[in-house]
Amino acid sequence: MNSPTFESLRVWHDARQLVCAIYSHTKQNGFASDFSFKDQIRRAALSAMSNIAEGHERGGTREFLHFLTIAKGSCGEVRSQLYAAEDIGYIDPKDGAALRGMAAEVARKIQALADARKDQEASPLGRRANAGKPTKRRQAS
Repeated sequence: MNSPTFESLRVWHDARQLVCAIYSHTKQNGFASDFSFKDQIRRAALSAMSNIAEGHERGGTREFLHFLTIAKGSCGEVRSQLYAAEDIGYIDPKDGAALRGMAAEVARKIQALADARKDQEASPLGRRANAGKPTKRRQAS
């Protein structure tokens, strides 16, 4: 079943919580003066949340799956940057582990949503539901 809005997707809300947690943790310690690192990790978290929304709003399953892939990759980027933040002393290892856990959980849910959408499209009902809908294929002239 398709969600009517991206706001109705649980994973979007989880990604939103990740953004809030990343912003909160990057207001302090070494992040405060390392503008480029702070900006990069914040942008990665925002990218996860935003790509879920943008892909959903595009309307097509193929595009949605593409944007979910980007969102999942952004979660990996956040996790990687959190390791670096720990290594250089910007974040406590306990906090880093908790944030990485949040990012990993968002990534897992993104993958589950993508898998469910693929299964839905592959099912006879999914194909039938899309029958008669216009496609974006170009016709040969």
